[in-house]
Amino acid sequence: MSDSRLVSPTLRVGLVVNPMAGIGGAVGLQGSDGATLQREAVNRQGVPRGPERLELFFRALAEGQPLQSQDIAWFTWGGPMGADALASAGVNTSILGAPEYPSTGADTQQAVAALCAQGIDLLIFVGGDGTARDVLASISNQICVLGLPAGVKMHSGVFAISPVAAAEVVTGLVQGHLIGRMVRDVRDYVPDTESRATDTHAAVITKRYGELWVPEAAGYLQQMKVGGKEDESLVVQEIASYFSDHPELYQGKALVLGPGSTNLAIKQALGLNGTLLGCDVLMPDGRTAENATKGQLLELRAEFPFHVVISFTRHQGFLLGRGNQQLSPELIQSLDWKQDVTVLGSRSKLDTLAQRPMLVDTGDASLDAKLCGLVSVLAGYDDFLLYRVSNTLLPHAS
Repeated sequence: MSDSRLVSPTLRVGLVVNPMAGIGGAVGLQGSDGATLQREAVNRQGVPRGPERLELFFRALAEGQPLQSQDIAWFTWGGPMGADALASAGVNTSILGAPEYPSTGADTQQAVAALCAQGIDLLIFVGGDGTARDVLASISNQICVLGLPAGVKMHSGVFAISPVAAAEVVTGLVQGHLIGRMVRDVRDYVPDTESRATDTHAAVITKRYGELWVPEAAGYLQQMKVGGKEDESLVVQEIASYFSDHPELYQGKALVLGPGSTNLAIKQALGLNGTLLGCDVLMPDGRTAENATKGQLLELRAEFPFHVVISFTRHQGFLLGRGNQQLSPELIQSLDWKQDVTVLGSRSKLDTLAQRPMLVDTGDASLDAKLCGLVSVLAGYDDFLLYRVSNTLLPHAS
């Protein structure tokens, strides 16, 4: 006898630690970047902050999620750049490489690139603004990052408030809570020794180096407390307005809008005679294709780059394979899942899933497995959430 049950995907988490993070803070060096500062910090008996911050993080994570759980697969870099901390916490991990000794920012960049190549869903890094800049230099494919604050300077917006707060975010992702996805600046302190020598009112000056996507917990609860029950019809209009106001999302691409009422609102906002249950296409040359078939979409894909907009079925949660079979495995394989696909869904609609993951059933088992993990969901005007995607029901012997 056999039964079928949902195989929940493993959250793939990468960990990178700056072994020297924070070593100069307590000994009055105002930073820890560079070999000269680090040598002086050692001479002054400075102590890196990474180990204590990670201990707090793992302790808090264990309270909400067993560290040996199969729900999280850890990937890291060797020795003090992650492997040592995970081993001390009793967590199994895949070690993808090892740093030089002493490690430098180049090691962080190499580690981040290797972790991204493994298809991680979330990168946790331990350090300060200098480490954030190294992460920015090597991150790929809009992967979300979460900084564990351990440096001396932390002006960037990519850090959790505390290691405990970071653990709450990871637990929320595993358990299917609604977690926001936000763009935050990477900033770093700019020394201004000349003005400081002459100006008693000199201020701390920082420079913006770029931005990273970060997960943000609790936004959902705060909005519900302030705004009451969500008005889904208004949210649909907000999402449609977002597409009208941001044509750069699909500039130079064929915009493929899948079935569903939210997509229909977008079609109408863009002036299309769209269908409720079909896939409609707005091409960059202004032509349109209504209720396009699988074959027509593949022909258009050979002519244009695509941006595909889809939603999931209410209550069931199917993202692919129910009602949108025009989006064939061949077509999906040709897309960058994070760059070329926008997933739509209001908070109210996500709530109908009762924290179960969205499902994919394309007919190609290997493709379904590749699509598992975290997906960004547009839940309102410029309002993004992170949610898990799973492959579908699989038989298990009982």
